[in-house]
Amino acid sequence: MAERIEQRLEDRIPELEQLERVGLFTRKEIRAVLRKASALEYKIQRRALRKEDFINYIQYEVNLLELIKKRRARIGYSFKKDEIEHSILHRVHSLFNRATGKWKDDVQLWLSHVAFCKQWNAKHQLSKVFSTMLAIHSNKPALWIMAAKWEMETRLSSESARHLFLRALRFHPECPKLYQEYFRMELMHAEKQRKEKKEFEQAKMDLGEFNYSEEILNGEMARIVYRDASQKIKGVEFQLAVLSIAKLFDFTQDLQKEILESLQTRYADDPLTWDYMARRELELGSLQPTEHTTKQKKVSEMAQREERCCAVFDEAVRAVPTEDMWKCYITFCLERYNRKTNSEELKQKRLERTLSVFSKAHEISLLPEALYKQWLQLLLDSNLSEKAVEVAEAATRHFSQSVETWQMRLQVLIQLKRDDVTQCFEEAIKRVESKGTLPLWTLWVEWSEGTNSKEDTEALYQRSLHATTPAESVTMKEMYLDWTYRNGGYKKVKKLFTSLCENRPFSLDFFRKMIQIEKEQESCKMLHLREYYERALREFGSTNTDLWLDYIKEELSHPKGKPENCGSIHWRAMKILQGDLVEDFVSKYTLLQTGHL
Repeated sequence: MAERIEQRLEDRIPELEQLERVGLFTRKEIRAVLRKASALEYKIQRRALRKEDFINYIQYEVNLLELIKKRRARIGYSFKKDEIEHSILHRVHSLFNRATGKWKDDVQLWLSHVAFCKQWNAKHQLSKVFSTMLAIHSNKPALWIMAAKWEMETRLSSESARHLFLRALRFHPECPKLYQEYFRMELMHAEKQRKEKKEFEQAKMDLGEFNYSEEILNGEMARIVYRDASQKIKGVEFQLAVLSIAKLFDFTQDLQKEILESLQTRYADDPLTWDYMARRELELGSLQPTEHTTKQKKVSEMAQREERCCAVFDEAVRAVPTEDMWKCYITFCLERYNRKTNSEELKQKRLERTLSVFSKAHEISLLPEALYKQWLQLLLDSNLSEKAVEVAEAATRHFSQSVETWQMRLQVLIQLKRDDVTQCFEEAIKRVESKGTLPLWTLWVEWSEGTNSKEDTEALYQRSLHATTPAESVTMKEMYLDWTYRNGGYKKVKKLFTSLCENRPFSLDFFRKMIQIEKEQESCKMLHLREYYERALREFGSTNTDLWLDYIKEELSHPKGKPENCGSIHWRAMKILQGDLVEDFVSKYTLLQTGHL
């Protein structure tokens, strides 16, 4: 091994001598480079190889290349690149090849090699990297797309890109993304040929030796790709993705028409098809000239476009009366309503239209639950309070088991300061199953704290502890403790804490809150702190190292603390903590002893 390393270091000497000779590095720096290289070489020649060692070596060589580049720019010296940079680049490629050969499954390692080749313009080497990587990771479509894009955009070889896409489709015959990018590539190739032909014609050159096929120029290859893909890939999403790509090219009108016809024929019952057809009306615009158009005319034209969109949506919800279709319609209306406009008339028209669509969907019970919240917010923003209350009540009738819907109705009533809030809370708790009612109880007690008497709020807290599941009651205990301290003082909260400790489960924050309350008192008693820590450790001592350390700190820092207790606390922690937590505790305890924690 030593002989091999010595040989590799000797191979560096010519480039290092050149670096010193041309004044890019000093003799001292050359020696430092040799020392570092020697250490890195030893690490990658061991029997038990580590990926990190190769990455560190590669990173060092890349940093060296960057440093040489900066120093060349500083002194204005651009010669001897073959003797210096070429040698380092060859070494980096060799390191990458060894690393990817050893850890073939590490895609990130391959991508790092690809990025390095691109950065240093190593086209020939990159072609080899892509070839080897795709042979191993042929199951990853994204890598095929990356390689094909590089062939098309960097090497300007549409033939090589096409060959890669065809190979990729043999492995992934039903991958939408591959077909989309292949479709895009063929259109880019057609556009490139059209530009070339146009430039030759403008220069009045003879096109005899150049064969520009009219079919390729018109995107016929892309049409073939689309037709093949349509037979294998079902779903309106793919059709819309391909259509959006075709719209980027100005010579694809016939192709767009074919895709649109296929979309309407094969997916007439899909909400996304109708959504696209309706939104398309916004783009069609007016046939009248737009020069010197007044603001009023622009507003009028926009209103007409939106009316055409809504006419298509109205037809859509009749043809496809589903929740998803109404959701598309409402989403469109909300988007238009939220667009900024200086015309109050247009804004009012958008609002009326949106509220009308919400009402229609609600009347036929096809309004999705998630959209009720947006409807209510819109009604409240428009000062339609009574309508909001009515809608919220109807929503809870329709989704009587939904906690979110009841929560939404209660928030509306609280915001409007209605008298029937308590009645609604009672109804919600009665209708919804006990599991999952925590949001309702937290909302109820928070509202009660600011509205009802202390006695009523305390009774509500007591009731919530019995009504919620054990896991949910943990949160209620924390809130109850905090509220009692704020409204009843230290003595009352201490009594409550003792009472609550009789029923598990607890959270760590429950104990920490009580510890914090004790520490806030003028006469903070260590005896009480020990009690709280001991109770907390009984519940969480085996899984929490910080709790033990905080207990030790308290004994060390409190005026009435006993530092001699720290040893026994440490011994108990070592005995009770499990697995890796023991090591974590030892390291933190050492830092505490040395004053670094």
